[in-house]
Amino acid sequence: MPGSTRSNAGSVRTLLLSLGLAAGLTALLTTAITLRASLAGQPQTAPLPVTTTLFQQQDSYDQALRLTGLLQARDRARLAFEVAGLLLSLSVREGEHVAPGAELAQLDTRQLHAQRAVAAADLASVEADLELARLRSERSTRLQATGAISAQDADAARLGEAALASRRQALLARLDSIDLDLEKSTLRAPYDGVVAACDVDPGTVLAVGTPVLQLVSAGPLQARIGIPAGHVAALVPGERYPLHLRSGSVAAVLSAVRADLDPRTRTALAVFDLPAGAAALDGEIATLVLPETVAARGGWLPISALLEGERGIWTVLRLGQRDDGATVAQREAVEVLHVDGNRAYVRGSLQPGQRVIADGIHRIAAGTPVQPLES
Repeated sequence: MPGSTRSNAGSVRTLLLSLGLAAGLTALLTTAITLRASLAGQPQTAPLPVTTTLFQQQDSYDQALRLTGLLQARDRARLAFEVAGLLLSLSVREGEHVAPGAELAQLDTRQLHAQRAVAAADLASVEADLELARLRSERSTRLQATGAISAQDADAARLGEAALASRRQALLARLDSIDLDLEKSTLRAPYDGVVAACDVDPGTVLAVGTPVLQLVSAGPLQARIGIPAGHVAALVPGERYPLHLRSGSVAAVLSAVRADLDPRTRTALAVFDLPAGAAALDGEIATLVLPETVAARGGWLPISALLEGERGIWTVLRLGQRDDGATVAQREAVEVLHVDGNRAYVRGSLQPGQRVIADGIHRIAAGTPVQPLES
């Protein structure tokens, strides 16, 4: 009897467990059927209309290399006197145009004129003594021939004449030196130019080589631009290149390219001659634009197709197909290599021929059904 009782109890538990499982499955099925019926009664969300662009892959892209430099006059000099003296006057002002040979400044020459007067008087005295010595030497030569004077007296007369002749040459050289100093006491323009700056005022005592004023040449300017070593070979002296100035673009002739690199900028200096009449000033900036081809596989996309993500990663949304055939937006990561205006050259997980949503991606999430508009 006790064994029969335990068997009946196990059967009851099994029956109760079976009934509970059946009830749970029934409730679950009922809930699923009810939810499906409710979803079927709701209208489905219409796909978002989007504009797209085709991603076309290429092996390289072209970019404009912009190099800047300065405009300078062909000649620029800080003029100074070659002799010391008191600056008497400045004949020009800053900004004034001067012709070659024009007087720019003048030193006080009173002391030089006084020295010249002394040297001229000494010369006159020596020339008189020299004339007397010449006559005495001629007379001594005749007397020696007759035996009236000794050879020693004749030699003394001849050598006295030679000494005075040498002193006369020294005084003539002294006069030439004073005349040269007088000439150098007037500072003249070495070329056609414009006075850029005056460094001293009249009344200043100047040492030799003290800058008096700065003169820049008039006429067409030159552009001096540093060129990276990798682009020097592409430049041809004598050819014309576009330079962008404040007043617009001009065609400048490449005059020369230096064969060495600047140790600071690691560039080679290129000198361009601007055409006459170019509206530019000395010291302004000039920009040279050189085409450059960069080898990098990628493709062009509009800027509006890019969305900046976390940690500087850029993403785009491309068109993809869901299992049920619907067109949805799918996210792809890209790297921006170059920006040109309103478009960017990118590379990443995009495949050639895929269509990318061109704009409005900030309102579209990945997986959103979309409807591409007809081009």
